[in-house]
Amino acid sequence: MAKHNETMNKLDAKIPAGPLADKWTNYKDHQKLVNPANKRRLDIIVVGTGLAGASAAASLGEMGFNVLNFCIQDSPRRAHSIAAQGGINAAKNYQNDGDSVFRLYYDTIKGGDYRAREANVYRLAEVSNAIIDQCVAQGVPFAREYGGLLDNRSFGGAQVSRTFYARGQTGQQLLLGAYSALSCQVAKGSVKLYTRHEMLDLVIIDGRAHGIITRNLVTGGLERFAAHAVVIATGGYGNAFFLTTNAMASNGSAAWQCYRKGAFFANPCMAQIHPTCIPMHGDYQSKLTLMSESLRNDGRIWVPKKLEDAKRLQRGEIKGHDIPEEDRDYYLERRYPAFGNLVPRDVASRAAKERCDAGYGVNQTGLAVFLDFDDAIKRMGKKVVEEKYGNLFQMYEKITNDNPYETPMMIYPAIHYTMGGLWVDYELQTTIPGLFAIGEANFSDHGANRLGASALMQGLADGYFVLPYTMQNYLADQISIPHFTTDHKEFDEAEKAIKQRIDRLMSCKGNRSVDSLHKELGHIMWEHVGMGRDKAGLEEGIRLLEDLQGRFYKELHIPGEANDLNIELEKALRFEDFIGIGLLMAHDALDREESCGGHFRIEHQTPDGEAMRDDEHFAYVSCWEYMGEDKAPIMHKEELVYEFTERLTRNYKS
Repeated sequence: MAKHNETMNKLDAKIPAGPLADKWTNYKDHQKLVNPANKRRLDIIVVGTGLAGASAAASLGEMGFNVLNFCIQDSPRRAHSIAAQGGINAAKNYQNDGDSVFRLYYDTIKGGDYRAREANVYRLAEVSNAIIDQCVAQGVPFAREYGGLLDNRSFGGAQVSRTFYARGQTGQQLLLGAYSALSCQVAKGSVKLYTRHEMLDLVIIDGRAHGIITRNLVTGGLERFAAHAVVIATGGYGNAFFLTTNAMASNGSAAWQCYRKGAFFANPCMAQIHPTCIPMHGDYQSKLTLMSESLRNDGRIWVPKKLEDAKRLQRGEIKGHDIPEEDRDYYLERRYPAFGNLVPRDVASRAAKERCDAGYGVNQTGLAVFLDFDDAIKRMGKKVVEEKYGNLFQMYEKITNDNPYETPMMIYPAIHYTMGGLWVDYELQTTIPGLFAIGEANFSDHGANRLGASALMQGLADGYFVLPYTMQNYLADQISIPHFTTDHKEFDEAEKAIKQRIDRLMSCKGNRSVDSLHKELGHIMWEHVGMGRDKAGLEEGIRLLEDLQGRFYKELHIPGEANDLNIELEKALRFEDFIGIGLLMAHDALDREESCGGHFRIEHQTPDGEAMRDDEHFAYVSCWEYMGEDKAPIMHKEELVYEFTERLTRNYKS
């Protein structure tokens, strides 16, 4: 990819006028509506069945639209939303500790290092309370206090307890709630569910999104589907790094194909590193395991104060409990006394990396720190700790063969979430009319860093409470258009292009598996586009990515046939997209010469190692437009104008 061109094209975010707290109400008061009889005449495709996709499909179906819902799994319940552990934020203020909608808004926009839109973030905070009511009504078994009231705990970047949770299985329970709502609409016939179908292309007719081409993952056949609008709810693109906390099937391909059809891709370099993951154990590992951020409520993170103690730990001569209290460095509590172990994820991750880079890592590789529950067990008793975190402790012991009740957990940062995604306006519509993106698939709410327990909040906010309004505003002028058929030439052209792409991959005569190539990609991404980035490293990363892209078709081998169940072909199609995503991430990171949130440029840091923003030159959303094969994308800017919030240097020390 050549050096990008840059334009100052003004993107219309369609932000409503008025005070910040009134914008969403003003929008709903003046938006266009579709009456019940006309809703039956309109078809909507929703790609994805995670929290965002399932809630959107269920809500739109219940409203009366005809919904076609697609997922790559054999059941919507297997969407990666199920893996979320710690909780979901809402500004209920049940703990009477000073929380409010504004405080949730401010914590979120500050946590994102002031690189998100004010209006979108405030709306997210505003609808958060309705999410909890909705989920309780569905029967989601949130944790409760002794008297029966809903319980809360704290998460990073906040000084209040606003996180609702279902032990360490919050994502699973919320997804089951959304799945029950979706299943109801499937039974009623308002939603048609297509499992084991993967979207491979977007079909645009007369400048509007009107359909998709999917591959039936069981038969290998290509299938066409048409609608009046298309919703992308397929999650993020973090698996470009290979070793991540994401499910192995998670991918960014649907969003990437929309980008190649004209949808702008926003802030691709904004990827989140989660500080509490089980460290990598060997070269044959295929994914990493997240340990919930909720553990930082009671667990204390530390490394040895003495370098010689760290070296003895690395050699296996001593264990963590052999180091006396006075020789332990609780470095987050030391550096950030106001927030302690509950600083935001990007801050905690960089602090862990700094200690390990300095030689204080505590496992054989030197790439781990301790998460210790000694104090919590002494303070509350083992039984209480087990009630709060028992399933997480059990999972840790099964993976590591260490008992965290008796020896400190070992953790290290890993790729977890992507804040970047398809550019959307206030209505969650991309730059292609009729194409919407929700949940992690869009860029809109988290800026340069997502706070813990906010992904579930955004997914359900978009699906239950935002898209059902904004979708009507678009569809109101589509009611005179009859049900679309798939015999348009645009469908023929899209299907032909997919067949050619598949034929090219199947004709490759190399000797390497997709996984071996993906591991190589992940290594390049982690080393050069990971936690610490600099100009030389990014330029080298781009060179290596371009080299890998050139070698891919020569070295790839795919066994089996295309017109059949073929897992390797599925992975090859996704990997082909991951290389493009990786290149765009690297170019975006190279272009953004500042440090903000999860994007940390080593050249731009304060004397004590904190991120140094450049609001004068980079207070914008970088929006990349695809220009074709072997052509540089064009970067457009959406200036982030702050009317109600003062941009300050993030301070978690006092």
